[in-house]
Amino acid sequence: MEFEVYYLLRFEVLRKPWNKPPGSEKDDMEAQCIHAFARDENNTILGVCRMQFNNSEEAQIRYMAVGEKAQGKGVGKMLILYMESKAKKAGAVKVILQSRETAVNFYAKCGYSVIEKSYLMWDQIQHYLMQKEL
Repeated sequence: MEFEVYYLLRFEVLRKPWNKPPGSEKDDMEAQCIHAFARDENNTILGVCRMQFNNSEEAQIRYMAVGEKAQGKGVGKMLILYMESKAKKAGAVKVILQSRETAVNFYAKCGYSVIEKSYLMWDQIQHYLMQKEL
C-alpha cells in the first residue's frame, strides 16, 4: 500500500501536469534503487525520492517529488539529507541529479552546484546537471 501512494505522489507531481500516462513515473531500475518517503503524523506521504548508484563513487537522486501542501516546509531537504547519508555510507563520494529549472535554487540551498545545462524534457522542462561532493 505504501508504494502505491509513493508512486501516486510521483505521478501527481512529476507526470500528470504534463499529461503523461500513469506508469510513466516508473522505470526499469526501481528494484535496484533506494526509495525514501517522508510522512506526517497522520501517515500521509508528503514527499518521495529515489537514489541509484551509477558506480561505486557516484549516487544519483531521481524522481524527487514533494506534495504541493508540504512544499517549503523542509520535507525535500530532509529527503536529500537522508539520501546523502545513505550514499556516503555506501562509499559514494558525490551525488548528482538532474534538476528541473524550477528546482535549481532548492538544490543549490542544499549544497548542489550546477555543472551544465543538460536536456529539455518533453520539449518543455529545462534540466540542469547538478552535483555535490560528499
